[in-house]
Amino acid sequence: MITRTHWQLAGFDELSTVQLYHMLALRCEIFVVEQDCAYQDPDGVDLHPQARHLNLWRGGQLLATARILGPGAQAPGEVWIGRVAVAPQARGQGLARQLMRRAMAAAGEYWPGCPLKLGAQTYVRDFYASLGFVPLGPEYLEDGIPHQQMEWSCNA
Repeated sequence: MITRTHWQLAGFDELSTVQLYHMLALRCEIFVVEQDCAYQDPDGVDLHPQARHLNLWRGGQLLATARILGPGAQAPGEVWIGRVAVAPQARGQGLARQLMRRAMAAAGEYWPGCPLKLGAQTYVRDFYASLGFVPLGPEYLEDGIPHQQMEWSCNA
């Protein structure tokens, strides 16, 4: 039996408690445990009315997630994509690229004309560049991990 995958794009209040649990558990698994970075992932921004959560499910299993923040959620007039994560068992299948393309398209539908920003960990900077993101400013450390702010213009 083949279990189908499906994409979900939802605001915080549209997520079930089980979906929210899986989303936060995957983010914790990747950003806190795997990357050995002690911080509180639920930062309050998930609750913002301009936040959208893009999730890829196979049955009840969460394969990938990203958070899209509309203007005012992270910074006035800026749209951000972050918390991009693919479950370890789902890597190597091109899901990160699919996730980002869908996140970029969703951001364009919700907030047309707004350039997209993200804080890329430097080891995946080339991945984001392959999607059309360009570096902005110098590298910086966030929670001890080198990052590069990047931007994608919908007019590019």
